[in-house]
Amino acid sequence: MDSLGLADSSNNFIYAAMVTLFIATVLFSISFAAGRRKEPQVQLGSAKVLVESGGSKVHESINEVTRLEPGHRAANIGMSLTWLSAAMLLVGVVLRGMWAGRVPWGNMYEFSITSALGILLVFLVWSTQRDLRWLGLFVTIPTLLTLGLAVTVLYTEAAQLVPALKSYWLVIHVFAAIIGGGAFTVGAATAGLSLISDKGWFKQLPSREKLEGLTHRIISFSFPIWTFAVVAGAIWAENAWGRYWGWDPKETWAFITWVVFAAYLHARSTAGWKHQKASIIVLVGWLSFLINYFGVNIFINSLHSYAGV
Repeated sequence: MDSLGLADSSNNFIYAAMVTLFIATVLFSISFAAGRRKEPQVQLGSAKVLVESGGSKVHESINEVTRLEPGHRAANIGMSLTWLSAAMLLVGVVLRGMWAGRVPWGNMYEFSITSALGILLVFLVWSTQRDLRWLGLFVTIPTLLTLGLAVTVLYTEAAQLVPALKSYWLVIHVFAAIIGGGAFTVGAATAGLSLISDKGWFKQLPSREKLEGLTHRIISFSFPIWTFAVVAGAIWAENAWGRYWGWDPKETWAFITWVVFAAYLHARSTAGWKHQKASIIVLVGWLSFLINYFGVNIFINSLHSYAGV
């Protein structure tokens, strides 16, 4: 397949992944809408029970009540389509790298489609450990927005890497940032849901305590990865520019993000800073991550401007 064919195939797989993910989002929305009913549906059926009375056996007919989970089928299909979308997005990213002849992380478009894949992979791998169908809607929406921004605003043709990017540290640093950022996004979703769980808007949400526990687990997983990404970036900076740290806007906001999430983990162990306050810190940390992700690369001139659109 020639380079033009690889480019077209990559784009087609990414568009197909977006369509599939959109359908999954609709199904998750249907599941959530069904879950807002105050009373679950019931199905009545007759069953016969054998009862012993005075040595003789008597058959007594009773009604058996079977509870049906609203939106259960829609959520199951949504999860299956999310897996399919992640597979197609992975193929699209790989084909983009084959077209470019390098790892597909040389500009904001490539970083964005890979970051979207990172969000899905963190969510899907986690879903193999516990039932996360209720979280699907709040993962597919930011993923779709990321992909939509990538293909409409950030798209650019593949080009050769600038000298500063020609290093194996590109793979190490950016891979860690993608996984850490994907986990931060999933953690922000559970933190945001923990703030509204007590309002009773959505009956299928876990309790606030469980949501806060899930948030703590995912941030505890992502924080060391982000720490490694920052350290790897410093080592890469020394290799590329002859200094480990120069308070470049990208470096500064990566450090601010690290500080905010470190503050969250500290708050979780501090009396008076649990529950809503801690969840708000997670959302502030995610906002800092978004500023570092989009704002610095697009709007601020820095040494990292080569990663722009």
